[in-house]
This record gives sequence, C-alpha cells and structure tokens, in this order.
Amino acid sequence: MFTDTHAHVFHPKIAAKALAQLTAHYGLKPRGTGLLDDLLARADCAGISRVVVHTAATDPTQVIPANNWAMELMRLSPRVTAFGTLHPDFAHPEKELDRLERAGITGLKFHADFQGFFLDDPKFFTLMEAVGSRFTLMFHVGDRLPPAQNPSCPIKLARLRRAFPGPVMIAAHLGGYLHWEYALEHLAGQDVYLDTSSSLRIIGDETLRGLIARHPAERLLFGSDYPLFDPADEIPLIESRLVPLGLRVEDVLSAGTRLFPARGAA
Repeated sequence: MFTDTHAHVFHPKIAAKALAQLTAHYGLKPRGTGLLDDLLARADCAGISRVVVHTAATDPTQVIPANNWAMELMRLSPRVTAFGTLHPDFAHPEKELDRLERAGITGLKFHADFQGFFLDDPKFFTLMEAVGSRFTLMFHVGDRLPPAQNPSCPIKLARLRRAFPGPVMIAAHLGGYLHWEYALEHLAGQDVYLDTSSSLRIIGDETLRGLIARHPAERLLFGSDYPLFDPADEIPLIESRLVPLGLRVEDVLSAGTRLFPARGAA
C-alpha cells in the first residue's frame, strides 16, 4: 500500500482563492483543483492508496475552522489521514488538542512562514510543551529568505528537535525548501523524517547525494505537495533521482504507510 504523506485539499467554497494564493506565493500554476475528489482520482492514477492532508491556520481565528475541516475530511474518506493545526496565539490550546484527539486526529501541521511566527519563538515553545508527544508534527521548512530571517529554517527545526525529543517530527521539502545545504548540515541523520515534496525537481545532485547518504532510508517519505504537483508526475522523479542513489521506488512510497497505518489497523 502506497501513501502520499504531503497533500492539501480545500473546502469547495475557498479552493479557487487558495489556488490563487499559492500561485502568487510560489509562482507556480497548480496542477490540481485542490478538491478532495480530484486528489483521490490523481492518487488512483498514480497507484497511491492513501493520502495525508495538511492545513495550517494563518491566524488564531482560523484554528477551529481549519480543524473542523480536517475532521470533515476524515469523515469523507477512509483513505484520508488529516492533520489538524494550532497557532501560538490561540487561547486554550489544551482544549483544542483534546478535541482533536477525541476526533481521531493524530497529527498537527505548522507552517511558520504562513502563520507568522518563528520556530524558535518562546510562544511556540510554550505551545510545544502543551502538545507534548501526543501528535505527529509536520513542519514546513525553508523558503527564499536566508536562515537568520527565515521563520522555519533547518537550523531552527534542529534546535526544536533537541528541545523536544519526544514527538515524531517530519521536515517537509527534504528538510528545507531552497535550504538543502542547511538541511544536510543540521537535519541529515537526525531523529526526523524528511519528505520529498516540492524538492526532487530542483535540488542539486551533490546535495541530494549527501542527504541520502547521511539520512536513514526508512525516514524518507513520499510527498507530492498536491495541488501544486500531481502525484503521478512526482513518482518518476523518485525513479530518476533516488533510484540511482540506491533507493527503491516501492520503499519510498510505502514508508508513509508504516508511519500512518490505515485507520483501524493494528
């Protein structure tokens, strides 16, 4: 069973607006509509059985609506594992964490760049203390700004890992979009998972070779970053970029299934 561990889908009422915002930020035309049916259809074409879907509240008022959407996605399809989200300025996070746990949500997504905080902000450390080890944590990492100015650089995530050794952590975009040299230095070989989303098209050969050499293969996850990319288009990149480095396509595609077993599985 194969799993796409990094995808996004939007409520039909906001999907068009969300796609326009993605285009404006990344300068890329999304491949999909951002709707759940489209993601699942594309996953079928790629031979992918299950998807892990992420959302992040850009301000505290969006936390509850975003988490309601995650819960709805879990109800809509057994193929979906949906992550919830929190914000450092959200009041009473313990209550929301309990609500997510009761609903069967097992993960949280943080996108510090979009959410307006730094991963080493004391307010976020306080939130991490409330989260504890109950949830798997997905972090957007990296972007165009240099590390000192970037809210989510690999250096900051490595510090967070050291400060909070308990929860499972996933560093998206091979440890840092456009920050791969810092991911190689600070995250490779550490107790984090890396996903392939939005990375294999542009990461340099030498840096990719170094990451794969230093990081355990079982901690490398396939992620398409749908709707920016189509999962069926991303799988050939595993074949062209990772297989020559000694990895197998089926191992990369199934690693997420081990981390996120089907609901109800032992």
